[in-house]
Amino acid sequence: MVVQIKSLDAKNIATELARPANGASEEILDTVKTIVDNVQARGDEALIEYTQKFDGVQFSPAQLAVTVAERDEALARVSAKVVAALELAAARIKKFHLRQLPESWMDTVDGGEAGQIITPIGRAGLYVPGGSANYPSSVLMNAIPAQIAGVTDIALCVPPNKDGKVSDYTLAAAAIIGVKEIYRVGGAQAIAAMAFGTETIKPVDKIARPGNIYVATAKKLVIGAVDIDMIAGPTEIVIVADKGAKPDFIAADMIAQAEHDSLATSILITDNAALGQSVKEALFDQLKSAARADIARHSLSEQGRIYIVDNLDIAFEFVNKFAPEHLEIMTANPREALPEVKNAGAIFLGDYTPEALGDYIAGSNHVLPTGSTARFYSPLGVYDFVKWSTVLSFSKSALSKIGEEAMIIADIEGLSGHGNSVKIRLDEAED
Repeated sequence: MVVQIKSLDAKNIATELARPANGASEEILDTVKTIVDNVQARGDEALIEYTQKFDGVQFSPAQLAVTVAERDEALARVSAKVVAALELAAARIKKFHLRQLPESWMDTVDGGEAGQIITPIGRAGLYVPGGSANYPSSVLMNAIPAQIAGVTDIALCVPPNKDGKVSDYTLAAAAIIGVKEIYRVGGAQAIAAMAFGTETIKPVDKIARPGNIYVATAKKLVIGAVDIDMIAGPTEIVIVADKGAKPDFIAADMIAQAEHDSLATSILITDNAALGQSVKEALFDQLKSAARADIARHSLSEQGRIYIVDNLDIAFEFVNKFAPEHLEIMTANPREALPEVKNAGAIFLGDYTPEALGDYIAGSNHVLPTGSTARFYSPLGVYDFVKWSTVLSFSKSALSKIGEEAMIIADIEGLSGHGNSVKIRLDEAED
């Protein structure tokens, strides 16, 4: 069995919202807490120990940092074709995220001024998965919004491979966008190092980018010492399709999600039973040649579902309760369905908008809320790397127009000192 085909209606939506368990076990929580506490207490010494234990690499403190020369040498080793692709992706990501840049403002009412100023956070810590994997897109998706926000102090942590190196592709992406501070450190220990600092790594103000369960758990433990972007779990996609959708396209997109992780979730909802059956057959055929077929097959067998509904209103009711990370709408008029969507991390309209475009090249961010958190989280963006400060400026004349009301509210709250701080100004004798 590749994927289940089931009926979905208003009565069983609630029972079909389950996802694979994503919370850390007590064992993982204890392990991560020990790592975080050790790094906080012992700094580089703990980082070096954990890098040897988990990555099999022995470093000295001086070797934790990737030099700018090493970064540039990696860029030179990458083919021109790859560099051009990364440069195009970077340009499109920059263009998209420039639209997110908020503006400071001031408003004047009755002589008093009230507004807010926008300032970038001081220092950002970005985590990029590494080891044997290559994720240059994660460098672009994390660092470019921070740069646009005005963050000039950015630290990148990447797990080393067995030879103690960082992927040339990851370093090339960093070189293309000008990230200079890079460390060969991964896992929970990297999160702790960025949160609390070590002799080599300065502490940051915010940590961004999802990781595995150990990284996610570490991020939870350091909240308060630093801010984080979100807690992310296994990736997921929901596809809503009608009879005109292309089965091969749908199957390819479900496999693209399923190949990430055996815990990934891939769901199709359609009002056409024949389409559902055709997609199941296409999944079976495409998995025969899929490079990560074992992972994808396990994911689809355990979490994959094809739901048949009487009408697509049921589909969107499910979508809004499930709040998927990725939502594809493959219907005759997908844009008309857009107002029906209340909760989704990223939305892809039409047959020719595969989710992979959002992962790499379209320009939108691929760091997205998972596990139903799209109900209250948003994709990573420029707004994650700025903060708002309110600004007030009142003359005595402007204060007199609202001061009495301020004193009334202070009085009913029993805070006479607050009221007096206004009264003493209003009673001030004129010069």
